[in-house]
Amino acid sequence: MEMIHVRLVSPADLTPRAVGLLTGDRYVFNLIVLPGRARNPDGDAVECDILAGAANTVLRGLRELEIERRGSIVIEPVETAFSGAAAEAERQQLGALAHAPVWEEVEARIRAQGTYLPSFYVYLVIAGVIGAVGIITNSQILIVAAMVVGPEYGAITSVALGIDRGNRTRIRQGLIALTAGFSLAVLVTFLFSWAIRSLDLQPKAFDLGIRPVSSLIDAPNVFSVVVAVLAGIVGIVSLTQARTSALLGVFISVTTIPAAADIGVSCAFSSWREARGSLAQLLLNIVLLIVVGVLMLRFQRAVWRYIGRRSGVSGGS
Repeated sequence: MEMIHVRLVSPADLTPRAVGLLTGDRYVFNLIVLPGRARNPDGDAVECDILAGAANTVLRGLRELEIERRGSIVIEPVETAFSGAAAEAERQQLGALAHAPVWEEVEARIRAQGTYLPSFYVYLVIAGVIGAVGIITNSQILIVAAMVVGPEYGAITSVALGIDRGNRTRIRQGLIALTAGFSLAVLVTFLFSWAIRSLDLQPKAFDLGIRPVSSLIDAPNVFSVVVAVLAGIVGIVSLTQARTSALLGVFISVTTIPAAADIGVSCAFSSWREARGSLAQLLLNIVLLIVVGVLMLRFQRAVWRYIGRRSGVSGGS
């Protein structure tokens, strides 16, 4: 049984409307109202549990009352619940909609990843250097490690959400963070690779042009497009369904950090053709991930909205 726990701090004049909305919904359970008990902000404390499949409608109604502007709304996942009435309502009335995403939670997760602290840039630089070592030493393991360390997918999905919601500030902040972060990563990997070349520390195979790892990165083709599109689909689905393991698979399947690292390495070793190919690979993957992210967000809302209509419930979007 999938449920969320909702805690409200409601101004006294809004509480009757909020409680009326909650008591009138058959998918709301365990409603508790404590008049005047909340502080900072002051108001009435209201708590309840909602079946996740119907939560979108309830949350939308609460936000239309502007409770979050004058009070607050807190959403928590319910790990385990025992309620015969709730289980029966989920089984008989919600059907497939019982597994619908709670879009407030989904967007909160994406917004959280779209916060660009100094650590965002530090991770990008470290990932770039790890990727550069992997390229120079022809180590695929290090390339995978660089992909896992890189935090860029959070910025990419944040831009996609900004486009989906028409939020220009989020789009601008995400694109600036990606541009600045990747530029810094390329610069540091260039300096690192230039130092390696100056000290003549690169492996002989790399000097002789035996660069299988680099060749996979700097030659974008139809397979690059296919992988980026599929990874974008999996990434958004995993975010909406809170599937961390699937999201990790996205991190290690799309050539963004390795491409940025290869730009720095190729420039340091005067391999201009490879540098251009890696730049094309990087831009291709970022653009495809953003576009697919926007389309998948809209597609999933449409699908769950359709399922909700078929189920006679409007909680799917």
